[in-house]
Amino acid sequence: MSSPSTLADMRARYGTRYRWLLLLSVMVGTMASIMSSTIVNVAIPDMSRHFTLGQERAQWVTSGFMVAMTVSMLTTPWLLARYGYRRTYVGTMVLLLAGGIVGGFSSSFALVLAARVAEGLAAGVVQPIPAIIIMRAFAPHEQGRASGIFGMGVVLAPAIGPSIGGVLVDLFGWRSIFFMVVPFCLASLWLAYRYVPVTAPGGVAANRKGATLDWRGLLLGAALLALVVFIAWQRRLANTGQEPLMNLALFGYRQFAMGSIVAFIYGTALFGSTYLLPVYMQLGLGLSASYVGSILLPSGFVLAVTIALVGRLADRQPTYLLVSTGLALLALSFALMLTVTLSTGIGVLVAWAILGRIALGFILPSLNLGSLRALDKNLISQGSSAISFVRMLGGAIGVSLCGIVLEWRLSAHGDSLAQTASSPARLAAFNESFMLLAALCALALVAAWQLRDAPVAAPGRPKG
Repeated sequence: MSSPSTLADMRARYGTRYRWLLLLSVMVGTMASIMSSTIVNVAIPDMSRHFTLGQERAQWVTSGFMVAMTVSMLTTPWLLARYGYRRTYVGTMVLLLAGGIVGGFSSSFALVLAARVAEGLAAGVVQPIPAIIIMRAFAPHEQGRASGIFGMGVVLAPAIGPSIGGVLVDLFGWRSIFFMVVPFCLASLWLAYRYVPVTAPGGVAANRKGATLDWRGLLLGAALLALVVFIAWQRRLANTGQEPLMNLALFGYRQFAMGSIVAFIYGTALFGSTYLLPVYMQLGLGLSASYVGSILLPSGFVLAVTIALVGRLADRQPTYLLVSTGLALLALSFALMLTVTLSTGIGVLVAWAILGRIALGFILPSLNLGSLRALDKNLISQGSSAISFVRMLGGAIGVSLCGIVLEWRLSAHGDSLAQTASSPARLAAFNESFMLLAALCALALVAAWQLRDAPVAAPGRPKG
């Protein structure tokens, strides 16, 4: 007897629990992609020494990943409609696996960058998929719970990753962190062939002869300076009845438009700080990579618990209140970094890291729900991809912004990361970078307050 492959076959075989098995399957791959996006940061100082890089070039391994991920997110709806869930998902996992292996064996910085771009392309395609599944496969009264469980599982990998990665870097060098995604990719491939259907969103068959990908729109999206031209081109395609890469009708929904503003600023602050914190602890406070990982570990577990709790709250409480609470706490956690000095105890660092992760726990499961609930069903795939694109666009800018601002403030204070010893001047430069992130989070509060929930429909079985 052949194994089931369509959505209807799998529902018949696994029953009502199937939607959870499907969510678990894509969660493993998303964990791998998120781990690959953040874990490299703990290895940047070691990699910089190996390739004799300055800070402005070292941050390319993060910003290159982020830019590739941001652009490829817009292709997810087209890929799912043309090739279905399984082929799209398996293809991204194979590409992510190849990037990890090539990066680990790279002998030049150029090859490392190429591997990171490949990983970014894969991560960008896979990350909108879980939100699409949650909005389509779960009833409205279950979506907050599903988002919370998914979020809790996803954050465990990057929570544990820096700790394990820090130990690996100290013992085996920077190459070892690339191989951490390999077991996750292999597990995700096994789960994909078991639980992920070959159908496209909505339970329909994938249509390989459907609309062609808007390659011109994709190339324009890759060029951040051509944003105005990109929007004009998408509007023209929509007006002529063709399929645009990004459906601008999404931004006619107030919730989605406000959520996009929050997502952009949130991505800037989140990924900027994810890059900045390990560099700060190692080159500012003089801590080892493994020590940095151990400091960040408790906050990761707190984040997982917070997401699970807030996910349940999102089914009953206005999402704009949860998002606003998270942004306020995140801004506070950045501002409190100014209290850290070279003589500050480790407990203070752990406390501020935990506060920041509690803040993220309020935002992560609430922002997507608050942005997507108002959309028509046929716009959910496009909306999930677009909101992820906007968030990662902010993230790509955030990493580069933090690197540029840090170099600027270091120069203004008469210091350089090329010098081995830290100093109060160096900490001042880092503090000013953290204050920039705090100000951005405070700015996002204005948009978050406009994020009002649409009325939640009565519980019922959604269309798959």
